[in-house]
Amino acid sequence: MTTPNHLIRETSPYLLQHAYNPVQWYPWGEEALHKAFIEQKPILVSIGYAACHWCHVMERESFENEDTAALMNAYFVNIKIDREERPDLDHIYMDALQAMNGSGGWPLNVFLTPEGKPFYGGTYFPPVRAYNRASWTEVLQSIHQAWVNRRDEIHAQAENLTAHLQQSNAFGIASQEADDLFTQETLSTITAELLKNADTTWGGFGKAPKFPQTASITYLLRYYHFTKNEEALAQALLSLQKMAQGGIYDQVGGGFARYSTDTEWLAPHFEKMLYDNALLLCSYSEAYQLTKQENFLSIIQDTIQFVERELMSEDGGFYAALDADSEGVEGKFYTWSAQELDELLGDHASLFKEVYNVQPEGNWEHTNILWLPISIGEYCAKKGLEESAVQAQLKKCRELLLEKRKSRIRPLLDDKIILGWNALMNKALSKAFAATGELSYRTLAIRNMEFLWATFKNEVGGFHHTYKKEARYPAFLEDLAYLADALLHLQEITGDTDWLVKAQEVVEVLIRDFSDTASPFFYYTPAFQTDVIVRKKEVYDGAVPSGNSVLAGVLHRLSLLLDRPEWGQKSQQMVKIVGNAIKRYPTSFGNWACHLQEIVLGINEIALIGSEAPCSLLGLLKAYIPHRILMSSVRTDDRFPLLRDKTTTSLSSFWLCKNFACQAPVTSVEDLLQLIEQQASNK
Repeated sequence: MTTPNHLIRETSPYLLQHAYNPVQWYPWGEEALHKAFIEQKPILVSIGYAACHWCHVMERESFENEDTAALMNAYFVNIKIDREERPDLDHIYMDALQAMNGSGGWPLNVFLTPEGKPFYGGTYFPPVRAYNRASWTEVLQSIHQAWVNRRDEIHAQAENLTAHLQQSNAFGIASQEADDLFTQETLSTITAELLKNADTTWGGFGKAPKFPQTASITYLLRYYHFTKNEEALAQALLSLQKMAQGGIYDQVGGGFARYSTDTEWLAPHFEKMLYDNALLLCSYSEAYQLTKQENFLSIIQDTIQFVERELMSEDGGFYAALDADSEGVEGKFYTWSAQELDELLGDHASLFKEVYNVQPEGNWEHTNILWLPISIGEYCAKKGLEESAVQAQLKKCRELLLEKRKSRIRPLLDDKIILGWNALMNKALSKAFAATGELSYRTLAIRNMEFLWATFKNEVGGFHHTYKKEARYPAFLEDLAYLADALLHLQEITGDTDWLVKAQEVVEVLIRDFSDTASPFFYYTPAFQTDVIVRKKEVYDGAVPSGNSVLAGVLHRLSLLLDRPEWGQKSQQMVKIVGNAIKRYPTSFGNWACHLQEIVLGINEIALIGSEAPCSLLGLLKAYIPHRILMSSVRTDDRFPLLRDKTTTSLSSFWLCKNFACQAPVTSVEDLLQLIEQQASNK
């Protein structure tokens, strides 16, 4: 067996995949950086993640090749990074790559000077010249020759590129604030921009590859709720329905893949990420609250079952991801041949294959992805069939397939536990509980949060980012912003103010360690972290919402919950600076758009007090009240403005407040909803 390299001591599944490569990989750290500096060799940083298909391809083709490894070992100090362990480094070097090439992706291969400054990079390189790309060995040779013969040019290029990264990171310092931002007209402009990019046939936004764009969907659901704009509702529901019918959704086992390679949501890249499923659960939960459509309830139930079954640790943490590949083949675990279905389903095979578009020759790369070109309801109407009977038959078929799938070789599980992604799933469980009333979701959210608080909080009052056997790396902005957000949602569904106190504690850590004195925005890395060439400030909402956009929302709500007006002012200042970008590019600032919408339309401040408050809370949570803060308690509590100075003789009383001035209490959810509607119509 090959002697392991320096990754053998790591815990990341992705790094351990490379531990027996003949490449002498190092993890990012003092040992590798010192070696490069002493030997004056350029550094090759190769960044990927465990569920990345093309990362595996490049490993098989190049990093496992002895001759290629010999070149890499001779010419470079080679560093492997799991982007999910060190998203800060990934952001920096991805920005550098995009500045050089105009695009990026993974695997990310970037060459640095011994001082850590980037000068050249790319994504996947083939083993021989192909796809209009140089071969990996050609790249290695040409970089080596340039380092030997034109080192001054390389250093100059690296300095210029680093200066560009620092300059582009000055966002928010001298940025012009948007005028007349907090208006209904702004919300109409954002809606029009979203609908301009909408795919009105298959749902979603833009062309392939298509990502879920959950924040844009959530914005449209809320916009309809407040304006009754039917076009906004139709696009949001179409998007959710078509994704649920597509191959991006696992029709057998529940849960969503990361994105679709086509416009119809048929063929995904099959990796399943915790964060995607968390964000989608939030959107489906709001859609179910708004519409009470049973198909959305099924998606919520089946997706949470998938997460519990396949992504949950024994102690209540959630794992990061499942790989796209099994047995070296993308999607093999999830796809079916027509013959296989005939053998498994017998007399029911014909109906199942017709409903799920199974073709004798395959509907994707000579095999079949199960998907619903039309919904089961539409199929039954077209064929004159009783839908309930068909649904019951298809359910039995799916159960047989799920049982059969247990005997297949499973995709690799990335079993590290990431604080921020767990916080996203925790919030999703809170929202799913609110929408459905399913008590097990609340129990799971509490158990997970107790695990996170015990595992990730360190002895000096800070937090860690990732855990596998041990907690490692300082937490990043998004970890703590997502955590604070999840704690606020957990306080709402439990009525337990301890979670609110913890949210305040997290925000105080963020203000202490991540603030930028020159702007209202927060850095991605804490002040005490010294191994990055740039302290970035992330503002774009990408596959996950930016830490700054989530924190802006948290500060806004906490300013009301804790009577901290300076936090609310900071939140509004952040939104003002990003305002023009939100209006022009809402699909890239989707979470910002949701927060802007909340500021414009106002927050409903709701207090529920009385001996029956815990029972009344269940009914209140099921109501669709998108912009709100909510506290409930059996008695008043002078520590919190919403629970202060309220007396009642009824078993449960509901107060609707604004700036802590409350209307007369009512005694039912229905009466409270009427008050909210009256208040909205009076604006």
